[in-house]
Amino acid sequence: MLDIEAPNVDSARMRRAGKELLSLALMDSRNHTLRWIAAYERALEATALNVPQVDELSPPAWELGHIGWFQERWIARNVQRQRGARCDPSQARLASILPDADRCFDDAQVPHPQRWQVALPELQAIRQYLVDTLETTLELLDTTPDDDDEALYFYRLALFHEDMRGEAFAHMSQTLGFDAGLLGSPAAVNPREPLLFPATAWQLGCEPGGFVFDNEKWVHQVAIPEFEIDAQPVSWGQFAEFVEDGGYDQPALWHPQGWDELQREGRRCPRHVDQIRHGVLQQRLGRLMRVPLAQPALHVSWYEADAWCRWAGRRLPTEPEWEAAAHQGASRGFRWGDVWEWTASTFQPYPGFAPGPQREYSQAAFGSHKVLRGASFATRGRMRSAKFRAFERPERDHLFCGFRSCAI
Repeated sequence: MLDIEAPNVDSARMRRAGKELLSLALMDSRNHTLRWIAAYERALEATALNVPQVDELSPPAWELGHIGWFQERWIARNVQRQRGARCDPSQARLASILPDADRCFDDAQVPHPQRWQVALPELQAIRQYLVDTLETTLELLDTTPDDDDEALYFYRLALFHEDMRGEAFAHMSQTLGFDAGLLGSPAAVNPREPLLFPATAWQLGCEPGGFVFDNEKWVHQVAIPEFEIDAQPVSWGQFAEFVEDGGYDQPALWHPQGWDELQREGRRCPRHVDQIRHGVLQQRLGRLMRVPLAQPALHVSWYEADAWCRWAGRRLPTEPEWEAAAHQGASRGFRWGDVWEWTASTFQPYPGFAPGPQREYSQAAFGSHKVLRGASFATRGRMRSAKFRAFERPERDHLFCGFRSCAI
């Protein structure tokens, strides 16, 4: 593991970071990745890092190699890296320093179900691959213009990609039931009155400058009528009232597909919850814990969030409402960042959307996924932006996700 301190690299300003700060952040992210894989080795020693083949998991060794492959593919092997988002992703790339890297770690060649069957290099070889690819990345970064967003684009992309895979390691540790010692928990928050916002013409999306994900492009005006929104996410105490009132037994409250999902699973409370009446008992990282009722409800699917809102006579916020409230309500007690928050909005491109070089990142999810906004307690600080658009299928609940509501 690299032994280096990385001061001031975990803030949202990393989207505009120059090469000196960016190099520190890349090392910081790699150290964090290596801490996660060491935790997986300790927890899964008896199974040689093998995990069950389910949608929300991925073989840890594959994830580790994919991080190195992604960075190498878009930086060291990319002859058009200086063009940034304007580069042609179909152009020929240089050979990898790891034989068969594409066969093993290219997610286009190795779709999710095949990751359990592909013959991977030994773990130590994958570790060395990460050391070597980072070393090359930092050498190339050192020769990159410091004031050129296009030239720095792939270095920033590789950083945020690794940070997102780090949060995926966190999600998987919850599913597998072990404590890596790298996570905190959502804060318990005293309830506050909902906030009322006047009608506005909101500038949704990002302006050019610094790093921008393709699905954040570009800023455009959206008319938002007056709305009232919760100051913080719905708590366990609030969600427990829904369960105790028979919310899981009332099909009228549920989206039809959500009700079908509920019947298939036979579920009567959110995931990982063993008891919700007379106090919430939830499995957290392999331990059964009594959860403070003032903590945000966690591991809630979009269907569950939508059903709670119907029961409460409220609704989920739209994506523009959430973003406007996060910006305008910062000084009024609008709290976000403890859990990812479902919105009512289906994930769609903004007007004038043009896919970036990593085309599959957004395009495959348009129309089928719901938008989540904010961040969770497992999200690195530099990933926290009120403009960031996360997205997932409405039935998924393995993320550290909750929700807040709006008045109808």
